[in-house]
Amino acid sequence: MSIIDSENNFAGQITIGITGASGTPYAVELIKQLVNNNIQVFVIISSAARVVFKTEADIDVPGHPQKATEFFTDFFNAKPQQITVFGKDEWFSPVASGSAAPKQMVVIPCSTGTLSSIAVGASDNLLERAADVVIKERGQLIIVPRETPFSSIHLENMLKLSNLGVTIMPAAPGFYHQPKSIEDLVQFMVARVLDHLQINQQIVPRWGYTKS
Repeated sequence: MSIIDSENNFAGQITIGITGASGTPYAVELIKQLVNNNIQVFVIISSAARVVFKTEADIDVPGHPQKATEFFTDFFNAKPQQITVFGKDEWFSPVASGSAAPKQMVVIPCSTGTLSSIAVGASDNLLERAADVVIKERGQLIIVPRETPFSSIHLENMLKLSNLGVTIMPAAPGFYHQPKSIEDLVQFMVARVLDHLQINQQIVPRWGYTKS
């Protein structure tokens, strides 16, 4: 069966890269919101990210891509074919080719190691290649780095990518919406990502508005 299931009439496709940086809740909330908005999601999750998932959220993500696909589909109550997880060496997956990859990708959270690899076009694994494809095809790449403090190396890599049109959105939630929980802080960041993806979101009110 094709990865794209036309019967479900998905509203769009987005690639999500998840690395070993701290910030599992951001990735989980973003995928949940994309599923709720009927977006087809292609997921690339690193081995280190699976360790962080277990550490931060007590979530055991299977290492095999097919089993991980089934796990995420059930976890997010997604439609059949709505979530597909690809392994780091699946070079024949659609995200590896400019003729098939979604035009939008978010790396959330993004480690500074992956940030560096994307900045130099290393493409040593599928996540890096997918990001490289989006850049070369003039698509929309959003990177959510999670590190503190940033070194000059990190900042130089961010500037290089920003000059190429990549959106750098550090995991730095605001407080003007008077958050009462960690979930509120997570949703702030995810709402900003959704805004940049031009996907309707009602989870956090924009500045000057009240939440309905």
